[in-house]
Amino acid sequence: MAARSVCRAGSAAGRALLWGPRPSAALLNLTRKRGAASYAQTLQNIPETQVTTLENGLRVASEESSQPTCTVGVWIEAGSRYEDAKTNGAGFFMEHMAFKGTKKRPGSAFEKEVESLGAHLNGYTSREQTAFYIKAFSKDMPKVVELLSDLVQNCALEDSQIEKERGVILQELKETDSNLTDVTFDYLHATAYQGTALAHTVEGTTENIKRLTRADLASYVDTHFKAPRMVLAAAGGISHRELVDAAKQHFTGAPFAYKGDSVPALPRCRFTGSEIRARDDALPLAHIALAVEGPGWADPDNVVLNVANAIIGRYDRTFGGGKNQSSRLAALAVEHNLCHSFEPFNTSYSDTGLFGFHFVSDPLSIDDMMFCAQGEWMRLCTSATESEVTRAKNYLRNAMVAQLDGTTRVCENIGSHLLHYGRRIPLEEWDARISAVDARMVRDVCSKYIYDKCPAIAAVGPIEQLLDYNRIRSGMYWVRL
Repeated sequence: MAARSVCRAGSAAGRALLWGPRPSAALLNLTRKRGAASYAQTLQNIPETQVTTLENGLRVASEESSQPTCTVGVWIEAGSRYEDAKTNGAGFFMEHMAFKGTKKRPGSAFEKEVESLGAHLNGYTSREQTAFYIKAFSKDMPKVVELLSDLVQNCALEDSQIEKERGVILQELKETDSNLTDVTFDYLHATAYQGTALAHTVEGTTENIKRLTRADLASYVDTHFKAPRMVLAAAGGISHRELVDAAKQHFTGAPFAYKGDSVPALPRCRFTGSEIRARDDALPLAHIALAVEGPGWADPDNVVLNVANAIIGRYDRTFGGGKNQSSRLAALAVEHNLCHSFEPFNTSYSDTGLFGFHFVSDPLSIDDMMFCAQGEWMRLCTSATESEVTRAKNYLRNAMVAQLDGTTRVCENIGSHLLHYGRRIPLEEWDARISAVDARMVRDVCSKYIYDKCPAIAAVGPIEQLLDYNRIRSGMYWVRL
């Protein structure tokens, strides 16, 4: 049936049969204008993010909508970057303990109370932030705020629960070791920021998890879980005034008090061009990550670098399209069987970042894939075109609008933005920044961060074919006569 349809569509009669009368040019232009207006209206009609700062420094931010549910969470400026070699893993351990009961709700009482609301509780820890959030009915927002307050200031830290979670975390570490992508990125941080706090893994070391005590966890909370370093964020069918009232009632106790310099400053981290190689010929595939130092969160160059990454694209053998993809690197990967997958990344922190790419390949394809990937970097620095920049900008706009999908994503967007930028940047402003990018900006900014820079490299698996560091370094520039 599909073949016959294609044949019929080759004639004018077939096109008329399949598609009906051809629309006029005026109608097509009107449709296009409606689509553009719809996108612009979507950006303009996003509810304003309201922000109130309490006397103790806690920032309360929300986006109100007519949805019957809401997501409320606490975003905290704390993570593995704030740990030292002896306490690395304390934040991740604390995240586990936060769900194991509080002084007011011991044992499983906390979890049962969340479930009685029909709510969903979750959390995560990263290198620079920790978050706990609950999705519930909008009418239960005051109760949710109380539960989050209890969670972050009254965690029970019972010895029996600590020992139980110690075993759980040790098992998670074993599972993480089997995820070679995660291992590769941990090695990348370890070599790029060697000797600094960003070199630490989020989960911590096995040795640390075995010896961390209740006192260590309590000290971590007392040091970092302070109101000026917290954002109480909410999105959904809630009232900002009611959210502020609930925050004043539950987030102003003594545990949130802040005393001048009682919270340590953000540790400085320096990027180093170097490498870590963990060769294991018993593994079937090689995982390679290469990165240069990128900008921090607030640097406007991030928008241009994200456009550059969208030009590079991403690829996986499970994708459709093959060599017909718009990504030149993906087309090369398919045509020459260079890799199983590749993906660029732009990982930002407060004052630094990692801009690079990661790929998984067969042992005998490493050299070719690295050559093509570095060649694509050089092409971005010297000859990026307006057509591919336009395509990449549309890709970013689509990803940006996807942030509006659900209260949880909006809430996380609010909490993270206030920690990273000090405000929530409206999507309309992001769209303006993306629209301002052109091919010349891509070439200039990529040259600034990539061209003739010393990269950090992490490689795991059967990596015998990975060239010497100096050879890879020589691929970071082009000699032109």
